[in-house]
Amino acid sequence: MKVAAIQLSVGEFKDKNIAKAVHFVKDAIANGAKAVFLPEVFNYRGPLDKNILKEISESIPGPSLKPLVDLAKKHRVFIVAGSIYEKIPKSTKVFNTSVVINDYGRIASRYRKIHLFDAVVVDRVVKEAQNFSAGKSAVIAPFGPMRLGMTVCYDLRFPDLFRKYGKKGCEVISVPSNFTYETGKAHWEVLLRARAIENLSYIVAANQCGSSSMGMQAFGNSMIVDPWGGVLARASTENEEIIFAELQREALEYTRAILPTILR
Repeated sequence: MKVAAIQLSVGEFKDKNIAKAVHFVKDAIANGAKAVFLPEVFNYRGPLDKNILKEISESIPGPSLKPLVDLAKKHRVFIVAGSIYEKIPKSTKVFNTSVVINDYGRIASRYRKIHLFDAVVVDRVVKEAQNFSAGKSAVIAPFGPMRLGMTVCYDLRFPDLFRKYGKKGCEVISVPSNFTYETGKAHWEVLLRARAIENLSYIVAANQCGSSSMGMQAFGNSMIVDPWGGVLARASTENEEIIFAELQREALEYTRAILPTILR
């Protein structure tokens, strides 16, 4: 299966972000991708407060996903729609939700980010829990002949979630991200490759790049990693772009045959 990971630099104008994502998805499809992966919060990256969250959040499927649903149906491709801000009834908070659209244009699965990013990055305090509610469940999505384990960004630092997917036989794990530059240059590659090796799974990690309107710089370097930990494709640090790789079941089965006890 040829897959594409799209690296975007998203701003605070939601309609423009959606249009940009659609443009890149069309480009990926035109270049033969049968599955397309978008980054975390691909539809908005900017200031957040209760009023802004009310305006940009949406139910599923909403304006951010409907054009992707149409593309998936028209071209018979899978789209892993990074993540969006999902409304929570009777709450001022939202879920950070990743969605799999199958090759019939149906919402196949949704995963709500479990591990929220509360950290100090250089001199800035980030507290996602102020605006987001944490999800509670791991989610495995049907993915053609394979199974896809779903995560979002900061989940990457929690190996137990990935181990659940590995033990359940997931061949692919998605990691849509808005990984910061400071943490990314230290940990991004080593964590992605470790999660692939630990679980003998492909990892597809579409990341944001560039600076948000709030001045937080993302690391870019979107990556597709094979089950042996080899980097099949890698984006630049700063540019919006698409990377491609072939996910081969034969390579995965061979790797799992070499180390048959690792997932027990």
